[in-house]
Amino acid sequence: MRRARYRVKINVNEGLQNLTQKAEIPSTLALRELLKKRIVFLDGAMGTMLQRYRLEEKDYRVGKFSNVEKELKGNSDLLSITRPDVVGEIHRLYLEAGTDIIETNTFSATTIAQADYGLESCVEEINLASAKLARKVVDEYEKAHPGQKKFVAGAMGPTNRTASLSPDVNNPAYRAVTFDQLVDAYAEQARALIKGGVDLLLAETVFDTLNLKAAIFAIEKVFDEMPHRLPVILSVTITDASGRTLSGQTVEGFWNSVRHARPWAVGINCALGARDMRPYMEELSRLADCHTSCYPNAGLPNPLSETGYDETPEDTSAILEEFGQSGFLNIVGGCCGTTPEHIAAIVEKLSKFPPREIPVIEPRTRLSGLEAQNISASGNKPFYMVGERTNVTGSPQFKRLIAEGKIDEALTIARQQVENGANIIDINFDEGMLDGEKSMTHFLNLVASEPDISRVPIMVDSSKWTVLEAGLKCTQGKSIVNSISLKEGEAKFLEQARLCQRYGAAVVVMAFDEQGQAATKEDKVRICRRAYDLLLGKLDFDPCDIIFDPNILTDRKS
Repeated sequence: MRRARYRVKINVNEGLQNLTQKAEIPSTLALRELLKKRIVFLDGAMGTMLQRYRLEEKDYRVGKFSNVEKELKGNSDLLSITRPDVVGEIHRLYLEAGTDIIETNTFSATTIAQADYGLESCVEEINLASAKLARKVVDEYEKAHPGQKKFVAGAMGPTNRTASLSPDVNNPAYRAVTFDQLVDAYAEQARALIKGGVDLLLAETVFDTLNLKAAIFAIEKVFDEMPHRLPVILSVTITDASGRTLSGQTVEGFWNSVRHARPWAVGINCALGARDMRPYMEELSRLADCHTSCYPNAGLPNPLSETGYDETPEDTSAILEEFGQSGFLNIVGGCCGTTPEHIAAIVEKLSKFPPREIPVIEPRTRLSGLEAQNISASGNKPFYMVGERTNVTGSPQFKRLIAEGKIDEALTIARQQVENGANIIDINFDEGMLDGEKSMTHFLNLVASEPDISRVPIMVDSSKWTVLEAGLKCTQGKSIVNSISLKEGEAKFLEQARLCQRYGAAVVVMAFDEQGQAATKEDKVRICRRAYDLLLGKLDFDPCDIIFDPNILTDRKS
């Protein structure tokens, strides 16, 4: 381990200007204006309401679905096709209760989740039908209630698999789903929802941040195909009183991992009732420089109650009333166990409060593993320690252990670095006899299974872009890419930087250009300045995510 030579370059005055922003469509402008005026209300649970109708297997087996081999009862998303009357009525009830935004009935409408029912080929159809149905209900409501603008959110659930955890206790490196598979699934869903007429996208109930990072990557990929962007809301679920996601991240660690998406809103939903959710909403409302959302369960599960949850509309709304009074909220609604009666009570109690004011956040390099690691531009500006012993080019011991397949001992080196004070660990597999992509993936999957190691950010280190990218697909936290440069010209530099941005990573920029390594002080400054201007001017890159390595240690005379 050694003192890092990396220092953060921040120019607040040049800021985060969205130089590539596309024109906003009327529904986006209308939602923007509404969020300025008041707290916006989201709908409540779809599944809870469907239980009231006591639907049977035959309700799912309509038309082409009559002869599907697997049992379909429980596949709620399918009801947008087979029982649109029921789903449409639920949407209408929520609108009448005062909801501003209704969610499409598509929580499980991905190829990954629909595989349980053998309906992977029907995903586009389900999403299109659900979006068109919600759009139709909203349009009819607006026609009957002039002046009341309502919106449709395309609901994108977390899938039923996790990219950061192994389902096999005997093989912690195994994954039941890959980042690329998630990207493909989410992209197909997003395209269909947008084609069906949604006004915004809502990636919700996130229990694994790597899944959400794949969803963000997919959404950006789809937006590239469009003349405009839609608002995006991200919503995480905190699973218990530990204040962490199922995959182990803290609230701040989560926010650092996904803030590159520049969402319209970030929030918390499901898993907990509002009372238990309060400290985490308070923290998120302090951290997030965007709108916040909250839609809790109606307390904790109780299978003996009518809705499966204990809280009455009066209970839930009373707790959320205090959230509004405390200034935590821009968007509020309900999750499991909530009904139109809950939403009506929430609207009544919270309409009197102004929306939360978005705070001005100090510019910092905000990294994360399971926990946040923030590097400030103010104060004493200490050096941060990068542990480089998990690097086959810099540690003969680590190289030998990897070559001999002694992975447990190699992990011990990573653990020792963190225990000895490393703020970040650098991982590198650049060795001719190794399959770099495979080794990086395998080792990072194992690191993810070790909370005492993965609590710190990862510096993915390689001279090969394919290895860097393989590493980025394994890290749920906000990582650092080491490194990119202008060595192969501006086009390649911007291409790689754009992908780092999409994966949510900070970058180390080496002082190389087409003529080679910078040797003089003037060349170092010139190349770094050029790279910085390109990143901000062409990509709207967050300046806090740019770290320069001017190769000072290789040329002491400069």
